[in-house]
Amino acid sequence: MEATLSRTPLYERHVALGARMVPFAGYEMPVQYEGVIEEHKAVRTDAGAFDVSHMGDLHVDGPTAQSFLQSVLSNDIDRLADGEAQYTLLTNEAGGILDDLIVYRLGVGQFYLVVNASNRAPVYDWLKEREPRGCEVRDASDEYGLVAVQGPQALRRLGLPDAPVFTHAMRELDGIEVMVARTGYTGESGVELCCAEDDTRALWDAILARGVVPCGLGARDTLRLEVCYPLHGSDITPETDAISAGLGWACALDTGFTGAEALRRIKAEGPAEKLVPFVMEERAVPRQGMSIDGGGRVTSGTHSPMLDVGIGLGYVPAAAATPDTELVIDVRGKSRRARVVRKPIYRKET
Repeated sequence: MEATLSRTPLYERHVALGARMVPFAGYEMPVQYEGVIEEHKAVRTDAGAFDVSHMGDLHVDGPTAQSFLQSVLSNDIDRLADGEAQYTLLTNEAGGILDDLIVYRLGVGQFYLVVNASNRAPVYDWLKEREPRGCEVRDASDEYGLVAVQGPQALRRLGLPDAPVFTHAMRELDGIEVMVARTGYTGESGVELCCAEDDTRALWDAILARGVVPCGLGARDTLRLEVCYPLHGSDITPETDAISAGLGWACALDTGFTGAEALRRIKAEGPAEKLVPFVMEERAVPRQGMSIDGGGRVTSGTHSPMLDVGIGLGYVPAAAATPDTELVIDVRGKSRRARVVRKPIYRKET
């Protein structure tokens, strides 16, 4: 018997808008409304809204919360002031990535973590098992709704003031109290809006009434891949380390977090393989799991709506990771040429 899929507070809104719903991380989620390409281009040129209420929301509070998170998260949480946020990794003893997440400092001894939906339970359990005295880890995922509004016109359409990236503040949007976070997963300017669960529908309606285009998981994936943001479970996993994945910049190796010693060793010796972005040189669309000649593998692949070519991320031997290196990918039994490029794959014209 199949497990029953969960629904976000916006499920009925998605159905009413004619979204195509698919299973994702245990939820019924919209993969597209009008179409992936149209939604993708709306975010690149104007503003799009994504229901991300399926993400995990954890609170870590108490007098020992900061020292606890500093000991388990890869980035330097001690650098955060109230109202700031940070991209970070939760790693195991081998330096493998259990999750990549954003931690928000709400106040002294008060932290809010947004984790990947599929990792909500494992991350909560991992932290709870290690929770020290003077600290409480609490899963508040069902208490909140989360809507990402992304695009060059996002702040203007929402009537919100500009603010530095990776900061957050409480504000009102059309009478709804929201935490406005200057974060996102598209490479565009924008915000992620967190509100009380029972305000989510009113927030969504207010956002769309301001001319923001509803977008699904399909566009979210093509957008993040164009700017080389890794996807947990595909590009990064508990079996891949942060150095090989190019996420060493998010690791403060001198803080002694779990896995730091292993990552220092990998950094010193040099990783055997590296995660690289690539562009197809021939007409073909790469997909996860396709093999790359020389011992590599594609971890993410799609057709870029902005560049109109196949693009992807994949692990290759370190010697083949230099930009402009030619790769050969097995695309459904046919050898197709690709080229390693610099991040991001898509760059906006200035």
